[in-house]
Order: sequence, then structure tokens, then C-alpha cells
Amino acid sequence: MSKYLNSTLSKVSADKLASHTPSAPAPSHLPDSMISSVRLLPENERLILFTRHSLRERSDGNGFASYQLPLTPKGRVLAKSWGRWLAGHLPYSLDVDSISSPIKRCIDTAQLMQEGAGIKRDITHQSLLVEPGSLVTEPEIANPIFKEIGVLNFINRFLQGNLEGTKNAYQGGLDLLSLFYQHQPQHGHLMLAVSHDTLLSAFLAVMFDVEEIDWNDWPKMMEGVFLWFDDKPFDQANAHFIWRGQVYTRPISSLLNGYRAAGYHPSKLLLPPGVQWT
Repeated sequence: MSKYLNSTLSKVSADKLASHTPSAPAPSHLPDSMISSVRLLPENERLILFTRHSLRERSDGNGFASYQLPLTPKGRVLAKSWGRWLAGHLPYSLDVDSISSPIKRCIDTAQLMQEGAGIKRDITHQSLLVEPGSLVTEPEIANPIFKEIGVLNFINRFLQGNLEGTKNAYQGGLDLLSLFYQHQPQHGHLMLAVSHDTLLSAFLAVMFDVEEIDWNDWPKMMEGVFLWFDDKPFDQANAHFIWRGQVYTRPISSLLNGYRAAGYHPSKLLLPPGVQWT
């Protein structure tokens, strides 16, 4: 998706960031992009890892992954070893509460990553990290469409504003950004936010300001985006993020302006308390 950069999204030069070159091998089955991203992490930010859950059992016969599918044994080992690796190789503490989709494979991923990091913290279930939540508002309308056209077409129609029973794409992205902004850890800490491929793919497309993605853009299991904000009010802050070994900056004001230009009212947004955006 990096080829779609526009005036509201910019790459950040690597020389502005601390370079981490871990010597230990990555955990087995971890997507290669995660170590490329780790090498670009900044120093002493309020860091969030918004990640897809670990390896799960295969989808059922119709190709759709029900919420009942658990992590595989390899997925459990991966989540725990990834948490151990992060705690042992980053200048960040993972000793903070996590947030997660209420679906068991996501909760298990967060719990196992905490165990690997040698900590035991609360894992708060967040409705915005599952569907219906960030994208879908009327599942009785959206779910039959999802089953008919498949997940990739579903996300692309959501991004293009051509899907009944869902939020505006800017609203979905802003609601997630607001959630992360309100759950920022202290400086020098890393918070886990565990969710699903659909939400992560849609969120990244909104951040990249694209209306169509393909399977090459689709997040793998245990793949995630590192995210942090400027120390400014939400509507004035930049959202910085690292995805697949590239660092980007997106002004939140550009998302707010895009939402307003689409003709939607600010009252629908789940903005942080105290933000008076009109």
C-alpha cells in the first residue's frame, strides 16, 4: 500500500528513528515484516502494537473463519515466544494492561504474549476490536452481504462507501484511533491491542487513504502495526505507524476533514473526552 502515498500521509526517514538490530532469531512462524518493523521503532514513545491474533485453526468448509476457531498449538507457542522476544529485545516494557477483541483466540493471544513477557496484567475486552464494532453497525444487513461476496470484496466495498449496515470508512478509522489514543501507555511502554484481520486491514487502508486493497495487503496471523501519537490533543496530533518495515505519519486532522467532507456529523464519532471538534 506504500505506493498510494499522498499529501496527507508521509514516510518518515529512518535516520530520525532509533535503530534496533536484534541479534536473536525471530520466533518460528512470525511474519518477516515484524522484525523489519522492530528495527525502526523510536525511543521512549507511548507505543501500541495493534496486531492480528496468532495462528488459528483452519476456516470451515465455506472459507469463513468463525469466532469459535481456537489457536493452534503452534499459534500458542508463537504468541508466547513473540511476547518473550519483544520483552527481551526492545527498550520498552510490556508491563501494562492489554486490550483485546472479546473472541477467545484474541484473548488467548494477549494472555500468552503476556506470559512470554513474564507479566500478568488485565486484558480488557473492547467491542471496537471485533465485529460488529468498528466497521459493522447493522449485522443483520451486513452479514448476509459478507457471506455472499467474501471478505476482501466486503472490505473494499466498505472502503468505497458502498456497503449497507456499516460505518463510513473515516469513522471506522477514527473510532479505532480514538480508542488507542485513550489507552496509550506511559512513555517507554508497549501496549498490546489484539484483533482480527478484517479490522486491521480496513484500519490500514483508511490510514493509507486507499479505497481498494488486494490479498498482498492482507495482514497475516500475528502480523501487526506499531503505532504512537504526538503528545498533543487528539485532533491536533499526528498518528505515526510502522507497517511492514516502513514508517509513516498521518495527521489526524486529515481524517477528521475527510469525514466532514463526506457529509457526516461529528457527533457520530467516538472522540476522546474533551475534544470539541466541530
